[in-house]
Amino acid sequence: MGQIEQMLEFNREFVRNKKYLHHQTSKYPDKKIAIVTCMDTRLVTLLPAALGIRNGDVKMIKNAGAVITNPFDSTVRSLLVAVYELGVNEVMVIGHTGCGVQGMDSQEMLHLMRERGVDEEHISLMRHCGIDLDTWLHGFDDTESAMMETVDLIRNHPLMPKDVNVAGYIMDSETGELRSI
Repeated sequence: MGQIEQMLEFNREFVRNKKYLHHQTSKYPDKKIAIVTCMDTRLVTLLPAALGIRNGDVKMIKNAGAVITNPFDSTVRSLLVAVYELGVNEVMVIGHTGCGVQGMDSQEMLHLMRERGVDEEHISLMRHCGIDLDTWLHGFDDTESAMMETVDLIRNHPLMPKDVNVAGYIMDSETGELRSI
């Protein structure tokens, strides 16, 4: 049995035993906070535990590196929905130590794509359509600078209201300690 099938079996038992009742809440975040953070596996339970977050408290938006690569990407769209539709008035951008996106090399990523069977024609087509794969697939050099750039982009986004408080942090991936940037 594969990992997905094991998770689906767990889900069937979870529903059958009504374990969902403990987690029920509304779609509106109780703390009126949205958190942009990394998809890193070490943060799945550490981040909520270290911040005392429970189900229903915040809107959690995760991506690779907790960075916004385009002012009109899905992370920004999610933040705007959180602010205008769900009552969010504070945004925390939380990067972390030892992030895999730090130092990520676009050429290595393209090499791995080719190894996994992505046709060179598809890569060329992306470039022909104006996609700068070298920039898009490149990681960041410094976590603090990347978080500061993302905070600045959110704060100064033309569609973000000025009364939304936006702050940046770096979490220690082992201890959960949060450091303001």
